[in-house]
Amino acid sequence: MTATLAPDTLFTIGSFPITNTVVDTLLVDALIFALVIYINKNISVIPTFFQTIIELAAEQFHSLTESTAGENTKKIFPFVMTFFLFIFIANYSELLPVITGVTVKGAPLIRSTSSDLNTTLALALISIVATHTMGIRTTGFKAYLARFFSTNPIALFSGLLELVSEFTKIISFSFRLFGNIFVGGIILASITAVFAFVLPSVVMFYEMFVGFIQALIFALLTMAFMSIFTTAHSGIE
Repeated sequence: MTATLAPDTLFTIGSFPITNTVVDTLLVDALIFALVIYINKNISVIPTFFQTIIELAAEQFHSLTESTAGENTKKIFPFVMTFFLFIFIANYSELLPVITGVTVKGAPLIRSTSSDLNTTLALALISIVATHTMGIRTTGFKAYLARFFSTNPIALFSGLLELVSEFTKIISFSFRLFGNIFVGGIILASITAVFAFVLPSVVMFYEMFVGFIQALIFALLTMAFMSIFTTAHSGIE
């Protein structure tokens, strides 16, 4: 991975640049669709090892969502699982030498889309917009506004602070994921270029752990915020 914030442009379609992070996004999407189709066609009463792993993971996420969201689990769980799968696969895609070793015009064909601020910002916006939309549809527009605005001065001040925090969530969501994956990729590439096998392997295992944790954090924070916004606000009137 090159130490540049901007992804490498491989070619253009008209005026639209196709970067290596765009290629990675398409690859991740294709893998998720393939996974869904495979499971749908090969699901059985007596599960295979692969099916067991998928079911256990989905069950754990569903149970965790249900314990937090309650009756709104059906609305929130698809977002939680989708965010986790997309970010998890994206984070791991850059750790496969077979894929990252392929270059186009001197640039790697694949660069983790999580190391592109455009992608992490888009994911953050999707999470926040979906959270607020779900909150309005679940509790009603009046109850939604009451979360931020009130005739009580103390409640109004608290609500305005919460409103400001909603914008800071976009920054924290996007930069947390981007920073961890981008810096991790640079460290791994630098160490691999200097050392042979043992030290890069240790760093790679660490980056695998970080990739999993970052995907989990993003998914669980989305779940928590959605659970909060789909619950009627009970602040001071």
